[in-house]
Amino acid sequence: MLGLNKTVTPTQITHGQRLWLYALAGLVLAFLIIPCLIVIPMSFSASQYLEFPPREWSLRWYQAYLGSPEWMAATWMTFKVAICSTFIATLFGTLAAYALAQVRGGLAVLVRGLIMLPMLVPIILVAVGVFFVYSRTGLNNSVSGLILAHSVLAMPFVLIAVGNGLQGFDMNQEMAARSLGASRTWAFVSVTLPQLRLSIFSGALFAFIASFDEVVVALFIVSGDSSTLPRKMFANIRDQIDPTVAAVSTLMIGLSLVLLVVMQRIKRRQLEETA
Repeated sequence: MLGLNKTVTPTQITHGQRLWLYALAGLVLAFLIIPCLIVIPMSFSASQYLEFPPREWSLRWYQAYLGSPEWMAATWMTFKVAICSTFIATLFGTLAAYALAQVRGGLAVLVRGLIMLPMLVPIILVAVGVFFVYSRTGLNNSVSGLILAHSVLAMPFVLIAVGNGLQGFDMNQEMAARSLGASRTWAFVSVTLPQLRLSIFSGALFAFIASFDEVVVALFIVSGDSSTLPRKMFANIRDQIDPTVAAVSTLMIGLSLVLLVVMQRIKRRQLEETA
């Protein structure tokens, strides 16, 4: 009861007065997490079909995934596209954030809005637009087209992360380096970039996740040998519905948890450096 009477805001709101908010947040988290927890035991089922709870336990579906050339090809394609997209989005997103931090006015707002547009527009509209543009340029069903599309989708995450890092950076340090004879490029590389490394790495992680999990654009512009893992999973659910997709989902949940831990450690280090 003493904890419920403890204030949590400057306006003297207590934990007890926020119980309804905590309960609502708990329900939302349960709604999001419980399906993931159900998928994990389903992946260890010995049944031919998805069932919960499993009547018998087996690793057969992990073996089916690891031993399938189609699943492995989709997995390597996903990692290849995600890594390339992350590199491109991180490079151009960082440069864009740095440039926008130096510019003020309507032009900066317009450029920022254009970069952020893929995050604001429904993904299905983006996918349809990309499909029609690629149909005229010959990029449909190509790895390079998918990498380009994913880079555009991932760039807003890098822009936000690096932009937040630049807000806490004293640009006078770069100006001092330039006043001592360093070129603008060298001052950026030697002074600014090292202090933004955690923000850049955080943005790169978000970009990687955005590309790795993307399925809607992939459904529109790639197929066959160019299919990614999320697209393969979608096709499996639509056509076969066997527990292989549960095994893949469990592995992806594990990867997401690892990336979440890494991002939390990065955030903690950022707070320690700014303290």
